[in-house]
Amino acid sequence: MTGSLAILDPFSGIAGDMMLGALVAVGLDADWLRDLPNVLGIGGVRVRVREVLRAEIVCWKVDFDIPPQPHGRGIREIRDMLHATDAMPPAVLERAERVFLAIAEQEAAIHGMAPEDVHLHEVGAVDAILDVVGSVWGLHLLGVDTVRCGPIQLGDGFVRAAHGVLPVPAPATLRLLEGLPVRPGPEGSGELVTPTGAALVRVLSSGPVPNEYVPRRSGFGAGTKDFPGRANALRLTLARADVAGDVRERLVLLAADLDDATGELIAAAADALREAGALDVVLLPTLMKKGRPGTRLELLARPDRADELERLILERTTTIGVRRSDVLRRALPRESRTVSVDGHAVRVKLARTPDGAERTKPEMDDVLAAARALGRDPRAVAAAAIAALGPA
Repeated sequence: MTGSLAILDPFSGIAGDMMLGALVAVGLDADWLRDLPNVLGIGGVRVRVREVLRAEIVCWKVDFDIPPQPHGRGIREIRDMLHATDAMPPAVLERAERVFLAIAEQEAAIHGMAPEDVHLHEVGAVDAILDVVGSVWGLHLLGVDTVRCGPIQLGDGFVRAAHGVLPVPAPATLRLLEGLPVRPGPEGSGELVTPTGAALVRVLSSGPVPNEYVPRRSGFGAGTKDFPGRANALRLTLARADVAGDVRERLVLLAADLDDATGELIAAAADALREAGALDVVLLPTLMKKGRPGTRLELLARPDRADELERLILERTTTIGVRRSDVLRRALPRESRTVSVDGHAVRVKLARTPDGAERTKPEMDDVLAAARALGRDPRAVAAAAIAALGPA
């Protein structure tokens, strides 16, 4: 399955085990999931995957039987575990690291310390690590390239955590949910969203559910609690992404005005921001106070990267303030293919417009590299790359 859209419906919250169960319900190989601890080098873990009922709805439930382990780990130790296997695809490794870093950053902000010094109690345990890696990798195996999420039901009451009794949602969970649509309750449900579940949505989801889509397969992942008369489950729907009517994604716009920085410094800062994960960085001429010429730096970022990019703007430029606003971006469905031009690899980006027309654009870095090696005009190399795609 390629080009799939995964739609999360957290009508009873979201947790890592619910996500894994929902993935199995829509086609993830349960045997692959059972072998995941061995792939990650975590011995002695038994993975139980079974069907259960939640309010008379068939759901899949995933549980881990784990031998005694350290109670939690730091972000460095978790990274070492993730990098210990060569089997994990780079895209999966990158997203899994972002999930754990998102949690560590919020815990660090709450406790006034650096993310590298945070000891992740619940999230650093083996079951949470398997939840995160299994969820991210499972989506990859199912060919999902876009995740959207509906309003998240939070629960109510209090939860007992490593730092004592806390209101629902727990502080780090609430910070991870900033900018996402949520709903309190229902009454008497307790904690419905775990830090792991919140971090998965924060990192993986690119916006709200489309107004239109064609569902292909759906299923439910069961939570541990079993409420009478109400299904405690996460619904996951696989849909055709290329026909989604609403392709808007939620992003963060960061902006700063500079009138006391050299062009070299501004250009270097823009490069650093792109390398750090900014989706787009633009530099615009502007007029500052008293008619002084200046430069406005604007960038687009996914919500989970906004804090880090904001910090970099303050560190790498001369500004003393950064403006932030939430924006919606409509992006055309796209894919990247690699073709050969006289033995040189050139990536070509393909985008489809709402009327079904296709646009193609070779990656200029690849075009220039091939043109230098072949001693040819870059325009000729670009044309050859497009021709190598063949008919649409």
